[in-house]
Amino acid sequence: MLDVLWSIAAFIVALGVLVSFHEFGHFWVARRLGVKVLRYSIGFGRPLWTRTGRDGVEYVIAALPLGGYVKMLDEREGEVPAAEVHLAFNRQNPWKRIAIVAAGPAANFLLATFLYWVVFMWGVPALKPVLSDPPAHTRAAALGLHSKDEILAVDAEPVTTFQELRIQLIEHALSGRAAALSVRGAGGLVDTKVLDMAGARVDPQFLFEDLGLNPYQPPAPPVLGQIVGGSAAQAAGLRTGDRILTINGAAITLYQELFDWVRAHPGAVARFEVERGKEKIALTAIIASENDGEKTQGRLGAGVDVPDELWDNLTIEYQLSVVDAAPAAVVQTGRMSALILKMMVRMVLGDVSVKNVSGPIQIAQFAGYTASIGLVSFLSFIAIMSVSLGVLNLLPVPVLDGGHLLFFGVEIVKGSPLSERAQSIGQHVGLTVLIALMGLAFYNDILRLIH
Repeated sequence: MLDVLWSIAAFIVALGVLVSFHEFGHFWVARRLGVKVLRYSIGFGRPLWTRTGRDGVEYVIAALPLGGYVKMLDEREGEVPAAEVHLAFNRQNPWKRIAIVAAGPAANFLLATFLYWVVFMWGVPALKPVLSDPPAHTRAAALGLHSKDEILAVDAEPVTTFQELRIQLIEHALSGRAAALSVRGAGGLVDTKVLDMAGARVDPQFLFEDLGLNPYQPPAPPVLGQIVGGSAAQAAGLRTGDRILTINGAAITLYQELFDWVRAHPGAVARFEVERGKEKIALTAIIASENDGEKTQGRLGAGVDVPDELWDNLTIEYQLSVVDAAPAAVVQTGRMSALILKMMVRMVLGDVSVKNVSGPIQIAQFAGYTASIGLVSFLSFIAIMSVSLGVLNLLPVPVLDGGHLLFFGVEIVKGSPLSERAQSIGQHVGLTVLIALMGLAFYNDILRLIH
């Protein structure tokens, strides 16, 4: 129950920050360009808090925190006094309207850049791009990569963390380009190996399975770390610090053996012999099932407690100076924006599964998880969500900011606004698309909860 409340609280904080910045972008630019703002609302529905400022704007926090809006003076939404007609949004020239509408997504990109700047200055603990032994019949195995090989660069661009390597390879897969990997072997020799991306599945949940590139896992003892709330491990009574001795009578000496057994036995009954302190306890778990779209795998819901000394040579503190962090933050925002947009296009084309669309339930879970890890992880989560919100709102779908920008662009080209009927049809189409997308997101969330 506490996990659920924590996730909800983290979700509300994250969404509140994202929506506030987005709507403040509209609000600030509208005021600077001489448009009268009537209301600035965070959330929809019944107002929980209302205050009218000295500027005459009604500031509102509403009950449903899934968005917000800035209400401007507009003749299409009500009668406007003759003395204030020049302050109405609809009376502004198209370029001013474009600036006001585009300011919302722009604020999200600025927020993401600021957060990445803070995160890079603060320092991020990260895995080095050191590989585990690739499974047979994968592209990495065919390339001759081995356990403990370290990737130093991709196409001569240095990579220092495994996350950087993942992003680089996803970009290569989306464009179908081969990746020239600079590899340092366990013996210290550096060689260049060309990883062919032609025909690789671009969906991230399958790409790295095809490539066979996974981070190196030190040979850790089968001692359990964090137990996930509501998981099979929690239901069985397993606790942090438990050492797994056997599963169904078979001895377990490494955590990887436990992990492999669980993944291979979804829905199975697992009889554990556990060492807890000086006691040996018998516990029974029903392994949960997790479907990735093509196959079902088992999930226990327990992390591994790896001794710190095993990670000493496998992790780094990725930290930049105040000056160096600024351009790095701009590049990261741009790179993530392009990556998200490409993934959306591939999703429409059917190359990426729609199962990747997340709704508020999974987003809340991610928010709670990152917040529980620490402030840096939570800020990184808000940054990527801010980029996603900015990109999503720029899509040329009526109802979204991008749809309004599309209408204004057409108005500039044809020299007059679209007819009320054309705009109304566009709004209905856009609303239908948005409702369908939200329905898909909720459907995916519910499926994940069931499985």
